[in-house]
Amino acid sequence: MAGLGDPPGGTPEGGPGGGEDEYRSVVFDESFVRAARLQEFSAQERIADHAPAVRRRTPLRRAGLSRQALILVVLIAVAFGTALYMGVRHPYQSPGAQRPAEPVRMTVVPLAPEGRVPGAGDAEFLYEHSPAAQFRSAAKGVPLPVHRRTAHFSDDQVLSALTTAKDYIVRSALDPDVLGGGAVRSVRVLLDPDQLDQFDESFERPTADGRHAPTGWLVRFDPARAELADDEIRVHGSLRAAERDASTLEVTADHTMVYPLRPAGAARAETSLFTVRRELHFRFDREDLRLHQAQLVAAYVQAGPLSCAEDAANHLRPLTAGQSAGTGTPAGTDPYTSDNPTALCGTLAAKAQPTV
Repeated sequence: MAGLGDPPGGTPEGGPGGGEDEYRSVVFDESFVRAARLQEFSAQERIADHAPAVRRRTPLRRAGLSRQALILVVLIAVAFGTALYMGVRHPYQSPGAQRPAEPVRMTVVPLAPEGRVPGAGDAEFLYEHSPAAQFRSAAKGVPLPVHRRTAHFSDDQVLSALTTAKDYIVRSALDPDVLGGGAVRSVRVLLDPDQLDQFDESFERPTADGRHAPTGWLVRFDPARAELADDEIRVHGSLRAAERDASTLEVTADHTMVYPLRPAGAARAETSLFTVRRELHFRFDREDLRLHQAQLVAAYVQAGPLSCAEDAANHLRPLTAGQSAGTGTPAGTDPYTSDNPTALCGTLAAKAQPTV
């Protein structure tokens, strides 16, 4: 039968006396235990002689936290500065950040023929016997030039400016509806919003003041006076793009358009040629390029055959085959008033007319 100190199964195998021999040196007898004095530390003693329950962070760790906070502040400042910089330099700024468009300056000069206007039954015959013999037809006469990037504008942006300028020319001078004095919305939608008030006022209250002449914005004939005799309009000219400054592109368009006309409602009347020379100056900021719109800065127009005695600001009133300019003179100009514009008129050279 196992002793009190033995495990239930007796002494383990492999050892002479079980685990007693291993711990014999540290076993205390009963007299030692009774003589031992027990003492429990008070709360104050535990606090004084032992480590506090809450450990304080070392100064080194406090310094580390300050550095992290400083780094975070620096990162926020850098991000904020970057956002401000991109807001100033972003190529697609809001319209309010752009410079307002300038009012258009326009000059329309009627050209009076020296004699009677030549005519023929066939527009093709007149073209072949005129300086427009080698001109191309309609929009083909407004080709885009070779273009390249500038210091501050990409190749695509330069192309966008040239394309918008071409669209304006085609819509404002080659669209039959516009030429016939009809709708002008197709031209209006291509303009910078800052110029729409001036455009609308020009058609509501047309005047030859160098700012509000519809024929400065587009080409249109008096529908009671003349109409197109043929669909083919001959065109020749050029487009040039250049950088004005770091935020602006400029495009200059210089084109001569030749229209075959006949008196309104006279289908069997002879055809005559009417010539318009337009020099247009466009300006584009980055917002205009993005929205496919243009700022028309200046328009210089020469057109004939016209009579100097008739107003050419609202409609062009062509002289057709067999007609002459007569002895009429432009409206009088009063040099004592600043609101009375100077009326201009020129003479259409004989060599500019078809030889028939």
